Amino acid sequence: MKPTSLLLLAVTPAFAGSPLVPASATKPEPAWITPTLDIRVRYEIADIDGYDFSHGLTTRERVGFKTAAWNGLSFLAEGEFTQALIDDYSAGPGKIVNTAGVDPFVRNNSFTFDPETNELNQLYVQYAAFETVVRVGRQQLVYDKAAFIGDVIWRQNQQTYDAVSLTNKSIEGLTLNYAYINQVNRIFGSSASGVFKDATGDLHLLNGSYTGIKGVTLGGYAYLMDFEEKAAMKWNNDTYGLHAKGKLGGIELYGEAAYQDEAGDLNNKNAMYFHINATKTFGPQSLTVGIEQLDAGFQTPLSTVHAFNGFADATDVRRVDGTHGGLTDTYITHVIPIFFGIKWANSLHFFGDNTIGANLGFGADSVLSKKFDDHLSAIIKVGYFDTSDKQYVSTTRASFEVNYNF
Repeated sequence: MKPTSLLLLAVTPAFAGSPLVPASATKPEPAWITPTLDIRVRYEIADIDGYDFSHGLTTRERVGFKTAAWNGLSFLAEGEFTQALIDDYSAGPGKIVNTAGVDPFVRNNSFTFDPETNELNQLYVQYAAFETVVRVGRQQLVYDKAAFIGDVIWRQNQQTYDAVSLTNKSIEGLTLNYAYINQVNRIFGSSASGVFKDATGDLHLLNGSYTGIKGVTLGGYAYLMDFEEKAAMKWNNDTYGLHAKGKLGGIELYGEAAYQDEAGDLNNKNAMYFHINATKTFGPQSLTVGIEQLDAGFQTPLSTVHAFNGFADATDVRRVDGTHGGLTDTYITHVIPIFFGIKWANSLHFFGDNTIGANLGFGADSVLSKKFDDHLSAIIKVGYFDTSDKQYVSTTRASFEVNYNF
């Protein structure tokens, strides 16, 4: 064999599979415009005491696009479209009269708050620079656990906000959020009327968290809400709170306390909020025990209420507008993977007024969830609430849904 051939054989393996151009040259440039798509199909049944059994098959599409950043500036636009393929349910409360002005509405039927609607979901301009992100326009906002500020992501029509928001992370470990809101775009859709339509006002939200202490997260907030007068309720309130999370002896602990001025539907009360829980992980399993307490009149008008007090959603309305006489939820939740990547979560709730107990009722939840890949997932959910108290109504809900997004 010629020396030249030997040289080629020796050199070739060193370059086998390697590009002949710099690696940076092979990376594609980010697309200037990226389409977005989020589709959900859900079949849900509801059985509320005093109402007829209902069921509905709904589909929801969020379609839009976002741009790449140019000198820190970017843009997002998104529409939201919900259809009722089976419409044997009421999309708003009311037994005989369609008080919410929503569609579908079936007299006497149990309600599921998923109206047919077509609307602008998000439309904002964003500027990001110097560890700060500023958004102007219609946008999603979620702070902390969404107990006070959330997007009600469980319902088909997302709650969004016409707002100017700012997030700053200039100090290591410290995240500061501020938002000014002049309209809340609620889940009942653009055709809703009366107290169910979108809410306007002057709202100032301050929120912060600090992770600079190893193993501990500290947070605080001040939410100042001044809504324009509504037909049958006032949501005005000033709420101030602190929360902390950390580990002790292998157990994750969480505690939160808040004070609310002008609490309740008459806005003439002061009230407190407390939430504590402890979570222990056993390999792939976890067990959480907790207590959440709202004093009489304490209201959370912008929260994702579905995440609290059970999936039957039987306490949601009174929690939102503060018309309850006190609500204490003592709960226990167990999460375990079972087979084929399916996660199974079960919860028990014991509801009391301003004391720990079950004088307001009992609840149980069971959820099976499966994530197939980064785009496709499915959930089966059952929620049950039983009560003899006049404030609430016994309720059973069950749903099956499939989600796809990219």
